[in-house]
Amino acid sequence: MSEVVKLERHDDIGVVTVNSPPVNALSAAVRGGILECIKAAVADPAIKGIVLTCAGRTFIAGADITEFGKPPKPPGLNEVLAEMENSPKPIVAAIHGTALGGGLEVALACHFRVATKDAKLGLPEVKLGLLPGAGGTQRLPRAVGPELAVKMVVGGDPIGAAEALKNGLIEEIVEGPASGGEAFARKLLAEKRPLRRLRDDDSKLAAAKADRSIFTNAVAALTKKARGLEAPFAAADAVGAAIDFPFDEGLKKEREGFMKLLVSDQSKAQRYAFFAEREANKIAGVPDGTKSRPVNRVAVLGAGTMGGGIAMSFANAGIPVTLIETAEEQLKRGMGIMQKNWEATAARGGIPADAPAKRMALIDGKVGLENVKDADLVIEAVFETMAVKKEVFGKLDEFAKPGAVLASNTSYLNIDEIAKATKRPQDVLGMHFFSPANVMKLCEIVRANKTAPDALVTAVSIARKIAKVPAVVGVCDGFVGNRMLAQRGKQSEKLLFEGALPQQVDAVVTKFGMPMGPFAMGDLAGLDIGWRSRKDRGIKSEIADALCEAGRFGQKTGKGYYKYEAGSRAPMPDPEVEKLIDETLLRMGLKKRVVSDDEILERMMYPMINEGAKILEEGIAARPSDIDVVWLYGYGWPIYRGGPMYWADTVGLKHIADRLSFYAKETNDPSLEPAPLLKKLAAEGKTFASLAAASKAA
Repeated sequence: MSEVVKLERHDDIGVVTVNSPPVNALSAAVRGGILECIKAAVADPAIKGIVLTCAGRTFIAGADITEFGKPPKPPGLNEVLAEMENSPKPIVAAIHGTALGGGLEVALACHFRVATKDAKLGLPEVKLGLLPGAGGTQRLPRAVGPELAVKMVVGGDPIGAAEALKNGLIEEIVEGPASGGEAFARKLLAEKRPLRRLRDDDSKLAAAKADRSIFTNAVAALTKKARGLEAPFAAADAVGAAIDFPFDEGLKKEREGFMKLLVSDQSKAQRYAFFAEREANKIAGVPDGTKSRPVNRVAVLGAGTMGGGIAMSFANAGIPVTLIETAEEQLKRGMGIMQKNWEATAARGGIPADAPAKRMALIDGKVGLENVKDADLVIEAVFETMAVKKEVFGKLDEFAKPGAVLASNTSYLNIDEIAKATKRPQDVLGMHFFSPANVMKLCEIVRANKTAPDALVTAVSIARKIAKVPAVVGVCDGFVGNRMLAQRGKQSEKLLFEGALPQQVDAVVTKFGMPMGPFAMGDLAGLDIGWRSRKDRGIKSEIADALCEAGRFGQKTGKGYYKYEAGSRAPMPDPEVEKLIDETLLRMGLKKRVVSDDEILERMMYPMINEGAKILEEGIAARPSDIDVVWLYGYGWPIYRGGPMYWADTVGLKHIADRLSFYAKETNDPSLEPAPLLKKLAAEGKTFASLAAASKAA
């Protein structure tokens, strides 16, 4: 029999066990092994029933993604599933851990399914820009009905065992997968239950066949959030085919949809993003086998918006937090906001009703820095000035226990400088969370000059534990994300002096797929923050300053670059702003011109890519894909464009370098000249991806 799949006979039950660590993915060897073992079990007259189960921590967790884009190896998954479905002997899938994607499709081709109580079942292919390609869109609606099926296929989120049982996806919740599966198979044989082939059972489709609006309404609700994405719509169509066509024809439609998406630019970008996120967990320059320090309690300094959000992230993951403020009043306010946030989420059904109380119980609010004494990790989220940060870190030396990791949540300040305020620079690093910290997935982990390897590994592993995507970066002004964003900010401001309007610039950026344009983002953050910072540094920005002088600070004052109706966050173009811009240009003796959307897009994106090239040259980011991870999870870069460096490769680096040179001359801005690395790659006809490939080969 196969190396990774074995068949054992327990009296009259054949147990087929997949054992292909770490997640029993459906590689060619696993597919071949299942096919061989099922055929052998069917051919053995002593075997009356078959159980398919998995060794290790999970059932089959999906396809083997490393096979994507390579010539297919036999047997194909559909061939294996047809063999199982047509077995004259009952096959029971015994599920534990996760049955995802192809794993759930294997289970759906079995005649019956049982699962342990903590199992998760789902079809997440849409998150890779794909749809299930082995009958998932045809069998799942027949198992659970089209409404839940379309929710699982278009949304891509798994369901738990209790919901699976309630909706008929599994027949029973069992203690252990193999023993539970075997007991269930014996029961089937004793009761002489007929085999249930999902392909032949249309009973759960009847209501939607009679009234298709049941299905179309469910689709409309789900695709509302799928702006710009192709896969959710194609996935919904495939589930619709289960209602409209016989099984084999529906299967054919699903296959066509799958093949079309597989070669699409969007799916290639989404699969790249999946691997980029995994790659980001590998830390360059850390000795193999470096162990994380234990983190049993965290202290967060500052109960404001950032500190509160960070504390919530740890409590969400079940990690106890000491939340520290300088005065009782701020502490109470911060604790109250957290409570309100969780209660609002519970009211929407996002978390169980008892979760807010349980999570609040994990947060111990204290006044005074001396309360950091029990923390293994201290995260400072105080006011964003170097003087305040240094003062706090100087005092941490006195109170934090030896070996505690000391992290600053600064968004651009120099961590090396902050580390100098302590006697233990080896324990100091940056953990830059993004706002709102309890929602945003990115955590930029800033490696300072003297950060110890085990401190770095601790920060990366704890970030993953609290469901963040860590990206390790080096020390520079603004790190990776904000440093690149500053280039976009500079250009967006310049465009106003040349004749563009805020709404035109923002429309180009949102059409590209970003959640917000730079001016709407400025209004959300508050224009007074930049104004104060400019005044501190003695810098002027005529248009932005004029807005602030007129009391237009953004959403909080109901007007900034846009106007906002009472209680609304929707930006509306304001003729007053247009007038203010015209007056400023007149005063400065500047002439307006017509600025095209194409120029706006190039000037928004290409200077950021140029800065990304400098970041790679300086070693601030180890890989182009790490820069992409920062933008995908911290700034809402559209996943179907793969990240700025990936997108730059698809546009062509020579074109980008040429356009940057053109704008440098046209706008008299030498900072737009292409970076040496960008120039070199463009001249050699290479890509940013070639850098990653070269470093792997080395």
